Amino acid sequence: MIPRGRKLNKIIKRCAFAYVFGGIFSLSAQAITQEIRASFVPDPANPQNNQFINKTPQSGHCATFADDCKPYNLSGLRLPLRFSASHAIEPGAPERAGATLKAPAQWRSLTVSNVVTGEAHTVEIRIGGIGSLYVLSDTAVNLTGASNDLEGHTWLWNGGSWGGGAPNPCQQSSHASHSPDSYRFFWRTPLESACSKQAAFLIPWMSYDYLDVGYELRTPNPLAMSAGIYTGEFRYAVGPGGDFDMGDNLLPDNSSLTFRFVLDVQHMLKVDLPPGGHKIELVPQGGWQAWLQEGRRPARLFRDQTFNISTSSKFKMFFQCEHAGIGACALRDTESGSTFPQVYMSVSLPHGITDNTGQPVKRRPLTDNAQGTVFQPGHFLERAAGTLHFEIPAFYLEQMLQPGQARRYAGNVTVIWDSEV
Repeated sequence: MIPRGRKLNKIIKRCAFAYVFGGIFSLSAQAITQEIRASFVPDPANPQNNQFINKTPQSGHCATFADDCKPYNLSGLRLPLRFSASHAIEPGAPERAGATLKAPAQWRSLTVSNVVTGEAHTVEIRIGGIGSLYVLSDTAVNLTGASNDLEGHTWLWNGGSWGGGAPNPCQQSSHASHSPDSYRFFWRTPLESACSKQAAFLIPWMSYDYLDVGYELRTPNPLAMSAGIYTGEFRYAVGPGGDFDMGDNLLPDNSSLTFRFVLDVQHMLKVDLPPGGHKIELVPQGGWQAWLQEGRRPARLFRDQTFNISTSSKFKMFFQCEHAGIGACALRDTESGSTFPQVYMSVSLPHGITDNTGQPVKRRPLTDNAQGTVFQPGHFLERAAGTLHFEIPAFYLEQMLQPGQARRYAGNVTVIWDSEV
């Protein structure tokens, strides 16, 4: 029996498992859109890593001061959102009439869908840090009567400067800077609650010149996703009562912020046979000697054929026959032309690949149904060893093996590994 190698040694590469969280924004009169890009590509050097890699160019505070963000799994973006005071900030004014900031710190979910197939998965995002550059209508020294700039920014607010102590529940970062009339700050936001600074002196006017955010992502398991590009959007409301809320005084120049996600998923499926592995000869346990010398009919004819598989995604397996059988492939008697015995096929897959119930794959029967049997790797495997099992059971052998008669049975079988599940 000579199985054809047409699909037995099949390589499938798909260049599209992609989260795209990108560094491009668009600005309109009412909305800002920020693209976030991420991708998954199997890495033979790190096969246990089943995570997307964020490909979005970092900007803002987290890009400049990674030590303020990286330990908290935050990536940074500077967004062109500006907030301006509509009236003066009075000393001791209520929080919402003064300087207050609230970020969407809780996890939010959105759906990303494969642009070709519509296959859907869930992405989660939270804003774990927020910052800006506040700009005053005059220098901090002139507003407070302090002797220097830093002292002026410290006196201006109850509780000290914005870099010296973030108001609860926010947490200060390690880096801040100032000029005579401005102060750059960044606060971590462990809870979704307002963080407010109360003015100690009259501030005729102030603004936040931009919005720095530190965001954290939870992405799907790429091994459970088909290859392709996935997109989805999540919209945040900006302004009083919105997701990004700076109170009732400092008002935004745009009313919404949209994150557009692009997920790029790339998978590998490659099967290699050893030299000569495409030719299968079915023999009894221990060879033919017992039959030739003693006429003792063997219990079965079989062959175990090893292969090496590299895979990062679910795949299905099935077979096609030159001579169709019932749940198996028939072989043809080369002398009479009749098709009689049937070859049954099963597969054992390497550790780390399971069936759809999560069970290891040991001698799992294969079928000729093109829907196949689906298998799922738990991590990227490179050249892991598996085995194809070919067998003619005992009840065919009585007719196949007759004393003094030599016969040859042959047929082509195609075993298919297919990532298009």
